[in-house]
Amino acid sequence: MSMFDKLLANLKAKKKTIVLTEGTDKRILSAAARLLAEDLMDVILCGNVDEVKAAAKEGNFDISKAQILDPLTYPDMDNMVTKMVELRRGKMTAEDCRNSLSKSNYFGTMLVKMGLADTLLGGATYSTADTVRPALQLVKTKKGANLVSSCFILFRNKDGVEEKLAMGDCAINIAYEDSIDAQGNVTVTAARKLGEVAVETAKTAAFFGIDPKVAVLSFSTYGSGKGGTVKLSHDAVLEAKALDPELVVDGEFQFDAAVSPVVAKTKCPDSKVAGQANTFIFPCIEAGNIGYKIAQRLGGYEAYGPILQGLNAPINDLSRGCNADEVYKMAIITAGMAE
Repeated sequence: MSMFDKLLANLKAKKKTIVLTEGTDKRILSAAARLLAEDLMDVILCGNVDEVKAAAKEGNFDISKAQILDPLTYPDMDNMVTKMVELRRGKMTAEDCRNSLSKSNYFGTMLVKMGLADTLLGGATYSTADTVRPALQLVKTKKGANLVSSCFILFRNKDGVEEKLAMGDCAINIAYEDSIDAQGNVTVTAARKLGEVAVETAKTAAFFGIDPKVAVLSFSTYGSGKGGTVKLSHDAVLEAKALDPELVVDGEFQFDAAVSPVVAKTKCPDSKVAGQANTFIFPCIEAGNIGYKIAQRLGGYEAYGPILQGLNAPINDLSRGCNADEVYKMAIITAGMAE
């Protein structure tokens, strides 16, 4: 748990409030009971009060210190609807907003937006899209951000030595394409978006105690291959350097050139990243999702995430295959990242 030291220190310095959107789920209730017993944060559980309490009783989970809020009986719903109508700027009617807010993913996100909670964790039963969509519509992206992305932090203890890696984006962006306006002009290039992912992933890595050495990956090293994602990854390196001139980033690299000093010495001997990369940027979700799961299952790493990047508040997604311990740890990560 040593990688959690900074997060736990943040939580002890100032207690945060987390919204858990699936209040009747046993994994959520187990994690909530543990978080409350350890006095790590205040917890809001979304759902019907009687049903949440019944599920907790059945599982013998003590959630007596949690606040349970039911969107269907929430006393300040009218004010919440009004606020959401303003945020949607004519894209949704009051009736549309009320219908959306009857669902815990929207309701919980609005609690964060209105300052009634600091952060949110969902996805035990919701899809990633159902967690990200309300966040984009209500909490919105940080100033200057062109997209939301994600990062996984991978951790293992090998022969008494702690090893940490960061990988992005493995869960949100299927592919990177130029944004085009109504007149046909490119407003944001695909390379700029991937470069932004590199910068944001490096920030997340640094937060978890990784000194980021960022490799933008492809099936080519320094132009050895053509087509596919090669140009995208090459240009993303240039964009990342423009966004953050201090960032240690290089590529495009094949994975072996990024991690093997022997291969790096042959293919790119002058690189400050090759052979020693610890933060990996994938050119599409297929590569990223496969890559982190290979590291997890064959490399023996614990994978924490997806940690969402680019939003105005920490809102994170769970895998629907998660267990209670993963919910507990992701809650610490999510609340510990709140300012």
